[in-house]
Amino acid sequence: MMNVGIIGAGHIAEKAARTLVQMDGFQCLAIGSRSLEKAQAFAARLSIPRAYGSYEDLLQDPDIGLVYIATPHSCHFEQARDAILAGKPCLVEKSFMMNAVEAATILALAREKGVFIAEAMWPRYMPVRAIAREVLASGVIGKPLMLTATLAYNVSGKERVQRLELGGGALLDLGVYLLNFVRMYCDSPIQDLSTSCIRATTGVDASEVITFIHEDGTLSSVQASGFSQGANEGVIAGTTGYLVFDDLINPTCLRICRKRHIIEQEIPIPQQITGFEYQFQACADAISAGRLEPESMPHAETLYIMHLMDRLRTEWGVPTSFVVK
Repeated sequence: MMNVGIIGAGHIAEKAARTLVQMDGFQCLAIGSRSLEKAQAFAARLSIPRAYGSYEDLLQDPDIGLVYIATPHSCHFEQARDAILAGKPCLVEKSFMMNAVEAATILALAREKGVFIAEAMWPRYMPVRAIAREVLASGVIGKPLMLTATLAYNVSGKERVQRLELGGGALLDLGVYLLNFVRMYCDSPIQDLSTSCIRATTGVDASEVITFIHEDGTLSSVQASGFSQGANEGVIAGTTGYLVFDDLINPTCLRICRKRHIIEQEIPIPQQITGFEYQFQACADAISAGRLEPESMPHAETLYIMHLMDRLRTEWGVPTSFVVK
């Protein structure tokens, strides 16, 4: 039985807890919050055995085998550091850290202490990734030459989205999915990068478009916004057809199309609990095998994306380093 302790008691933490309840071989053993009252209410609502009024108390629980950090990005560095120093394997919500310096520091500490750590970039762990790669390898859409995707939700009313010191803006919250989408299906090095950004009055990146020209001749163009609602689809275009992801983050199907939006084949995605289960299982498998990182989301990829996001924010004039501990 893998006993999981969750740090944070928000929406993502609740989704994780509801997932764990339905997984064989897993138990959501404890919830930790800065408020004991909030932790107890969360635990009662979801039948979690233990509630802690501090993150430190949760990390001292000897029965917890994996810590899931479900707090905003600005909290991840300190909480991951404390988990590693307590010897607790941990799964950290995206974005992994606030910047590449924090990410490199945490990954180095985890290696030094011999403690497992991973980023909870859940599309990386899902079966749809392998299914899509098989479709592309089959040649059914010809040679892939262009990736396009949009991820836009109007979350501008959330304080964490508006405030720079909390890691606000579209990139760390939504754009990180788009960058991972590109990397999952085109890992050719970037030859050229162009980007534009609209900043909100608070200074955060509100909306952006990012275009890559890859060394293999592929073009990737993605758009993110935290201030508008988008279709949130992904498309990989080849020389004879294109592959559509009906939902960029958590697809329900893949569609193989030709001209004029004619669907030639629709590939269903296996039924799931929430989609979070795959990342928990990957962590358990890696820990059981004595690995310090999961195969689906290796540390090198996490660090690559963090460096790329630092580069983008620097170009936009959005600060990246003022929260480094």
